[in-house]
Amino acid sequence: MNILQAKNEIKNTVQAYLSKNSFGEYEIETKNQRPLLLIGPPGIGKTQIMEQIAKECQIGLVSYTITHHTRQSAVGLPFIQEKKFQGKTYSITEYTMSEIIASVYSKMEDTGLKEGILFIDEINCVSETLAPTMLQFLQNKTFGNQKVPCGWIIVAAGNPSEYNKSVRDFDVVTMDRIRYIHVETDYYVWKEYAISKHIHPMILSYLELKPNHFYTVSTSVDGMEFVTARGWEDLSYLLYTYEKMHLEISQDTIYEYLHHEDIAEDVFAYYLVYKKYQDDYGIDDILQGNVSSTIYARLLQADFDERVSVVNLVIDGLLRQVNLYSFEKHCTDLWFRFLKEYRKDMDSSYLDHTKAFMSNYRDKLQAELLSVSQKHEYEFVLNNIQKVMVDESLDPKSRFDSCTKPFFEQKEKMEKLDSQLKLEIENAFEFMENAFKNGQEMTIFVTNLTMSSEMALYLSSHTIDIYEKYKQLLLIGTQKARLLDELAH
Repeated sequence: MNILQAKNEIKNTVQAYLSKNSFGEYEIETKNQRPLLLIGPPGIGKTQIMEQIAKECQIGLVSYTITHHTRQSAVGLPFIQEKKFQGKTYSITEYTMSEIIASVYSKMEDTGLKEGILFIDEINCVSETLAPTMLQFLQNKTFGNQKVPCGWIIVAAGNPSEYNKSVRDFDVVTMDRIRYIHVETDYYVWKEYAISKHIHPMILSYLELKPNHFYTVSTSVDGMEFVTARGWEDLSYLLYTYEKMHLEISQDTIYEYLHHEDIAEDVFAYYLVYKKYQDDYGIDDILQGNVSSTIYARLLQADFDERVSVVNLVIDGLLRQVNLYSFEKHCTDLWFRFLKEYRKDMDSSYLDHTKAFMSNYRDKLQAELLSVSQKHEYEFVLNNIQKVMVDESLDPKSRFDSCTKPFFEQKEKMEKLDSQLKLEIENAFEFMENAFKNGQEMTIFVTNLTMSSEMALYLSSHTIDIYEKYKQLLLIGTQKARLLDELAH
């Protein structure tokens, strides 16, 4: 299965394992909750999906790469304990608590989350001395003499033997006690993730043209050559930062992330061309509806690579705008919920409600339940509501009315961005229609645009006629679902 299917399988398992009956007991007893073993190539996002699942299920996550540990840190250190048996004192070897088990308890103390995922990476690449401990862990859910706390689900991950010479196969006894999930690379699944994570548009544009360069691991005369999903994502972060700081990107810089000489050279050459297209085509003018006839004339003569590059530049321009709008929309909604709670209890002071909002934010932050964007939204709203000065001597309604003015200013700002974004989407579709008609470029445009969760949500909540026209034409949405259903039967 691909990484998205694996994520859904693990998330479903977590929800099933943590479901309780009317007596408050787990529907599936802890002893019958098999650990999950995720085997797949390195760098495809195994750790990332654990973080996503933990946040989506609102549970804790403790993550370890086991190859960084010794038997002592995993099992605990020995010490001598004196015990009496039948009136005689004996010196007995005991063990301190495993560092890994201790981390689970620390996570529960720090976050207040009593349930979670214990994720052990590279479990099949441990040293010979640690291998029996890993078998015991998977079979009995223990490290040394300490059990994994109830409510914590074990997920382990490893690499297939073709990617790592240190891989050890598990015996039948162990395999009969776990759920084995084999994951393969899939660019088109990663692309959806990449769009949602705002991966650099040059990377998405390049891989649109050369998807076979997305993932490769091979051996050459010069050693290992490899390109992974992790490499593309980390390169994206660097590109954004270098561009912001006006630092030079070189072929060597790209090779540091994409360890394949030919691919790194090809990506660097494309990066230079892409930056030129960015300057030549004036994407901001296109989104404002100011397209010169020379742009259409150039596209008419352009090769497919250039046309796809322009499509992705337009998509990037729209996604930047929808991200701005989404942030303001989420802040407005969060602020509205705060005011709604205040209005329910206007006899209380505004300061008390502000403190309650701050406390709720800090609890979520400490429990690691907020994404980076959600953290920024809370901080934005908190900063604004703290600036409001309310005269507590006023009657409750007057106090409430006095604190709503900055909220309505925020709401107006959001609505202006809303109108601007809708116009830019219409302008982008009009440009695409004039430049490419119903060609493959339009298919790429609509498909990739709607892979963004923010854009998909916006389009589903707004009526944009030209989008609806092409959505139906390209069999996206209900028409596509009907066709797939017919093919399945």
